[in-house]
Amino acid sequence: MNYRSITYILGWIMRVEGAFMLLPVIVALIYGEDIWTIYLICALLTLAAGVLLSRKRKGNFQLFAREGYVAVALGWVVLSLIGALPLWLTGDIPHFVDALFEIISGFTTTGSSILVDVEALSRGGMFWRCFSHWIGGMGVLVFLLQIIPLSSGQTMYLMRAESPGPSVSKLVPRVRETALVLYGIYIAMTVLEIFFLLIGGMPLFDTLCTTFGSAGTGGFAIWSDSMARYSPYLQIVVTIFMFLFGVNFSFYYLLLTKRVKEAFQIEEVRAYFGIFAVATVLIAFNILSQVGNLADSFRHAAFQVSSVMTTTGFATTDFDKWPEFSRTLLVLLMFIGACAGSTGGGMKVSRVLIYLKTIKKELAFLVHPRSVKVVMMDGKRMEHTVVRAANIFLITYLGILALSILVVSLDGSDFTTTVTAVITALNNVGPGLSLVGPMGNFAFFSDLSKFVLMFDMLAGRLEIFPLLLLFVPYTWKK
Repeated sequence: MNYRSITYILGWIMRVEGAFMLLPVIVALIYGEDIWTIYLICALLTLAAGVLLSRKRKGNFQLFAREGYVAVALGWVVLSLIGALPLWLTGDIPHFVDALFEIISGFTTTGSSILVDVEALSRGGMFWRCFSHWIGGMGVLVFLLQIIPLSSGQTMYLMRAESPGPSVSKLVPRVRETALVLYGIYIAMTVLEIFFLLIGGMPLFDTLCTTFGSAGTGGFAIWSDSMARYSPYLQIVVTIFMFLFGVNFSFYYLLLTKRVKEAFQIEEVRAYFGIFAVATVLIAFNILSQVGNLADSFRHAAFQVSSVMTTTGFATTDFDKWPEFSRTLLVLLMFIGACAGSTGGGMKVSRVLIYLKTIKKELAFLVHPRSVKVVMMDGKRMEHTVVRAANIFLITYLGILALSILVVSLDGSDFTTTVTAVITALNNVGPGLSLVGPMGNFAFFSDLSKFVLMFDMLAGRLEIFPLLLLFVPYTWKK
């Protein structure tokens, strides 16, 4: 294990977080809040510590797969611990465990909240809480790849450890340029959403916080009723952008390079579009009698399907009161999630396709034992290592899910609350059902359950294995 290279990367993460922490300082000053001093002190101390840790000294700074995974996992832990400090020190969230839960939920773009009265939060704290979605959406390490002076081979280990999905491919030959393309698309779509929300009459502060939540597919709202108070136009805009941020960013790159036919040949994207359309229609007709008219029924259905499938977590209504069929379908969508290579969470549509294709292959093998079948994706043979990794991911995922449900059940909450709380944390969705529904919160859980859910949120965002490596003894051997 090369500890120098890991320390070096952690230093850069702290430098970036310290710089980002200056933004709530500005917001607090604009709104005349005294908390700006606490954010400023936290920012300067984080920057100073980051500069010290990221100073290159003599020695070996080689970064391989093990160091890459450990640096990413530790990076997210450090990011969260530091990010929770100002929320705690300002008194916005008096209990440190709660502050840590809230900021981990923010950075992992989960959106689960312990806040009972979100409107009571300071504007500076509200901004930092929502901005954490935008930071975590694309990934802080992807951002760092543009500025850290490492070789292309080394940076690929970082990108592979942090990027969501079963495999990572470079859009352009150099990893640094790939990171630049990804962030370019991310920023452009963010600006576009801000524009459309502003022309719809949404206040600037609301616009920024809502955009951070939908761009990062996080879902922290600044009102207790989430998006219910906004106009149908604003809800439709957010629906569209949540859906768009759940698409594999490779799709947009192909569109930008005028390879439209190749873009729509991506099986995962076609399946994502199909699942969204079918689920929206089914739920719209299922809730029609409850909503009253077809237009509102489709608007609420499309919003919730887009929100849950992309694991954003916004809500226009309390879907926990919908018919059992719609509630069950939404829970299933929590598992599927968005596309790989997007800002969304869940198992990813690509993995679901791999599982379905693997089942089809095994059924064909039972009928024709001597036949040779391979799993194909986008017209190309899927490497055995990718299929194997997807299968191992599923086994590990189900194991963590079951164990987490067992531990959280010690709190004595009802079955629906316990199960959906874990599902929503591990899939980075946000709201669940019953007590953790869209109009509920996670404040009533014990500290033990909160730590389990925090672990689940980090594991879900980092695709499980980078975080698990921290607990394996041989990871730390030189």
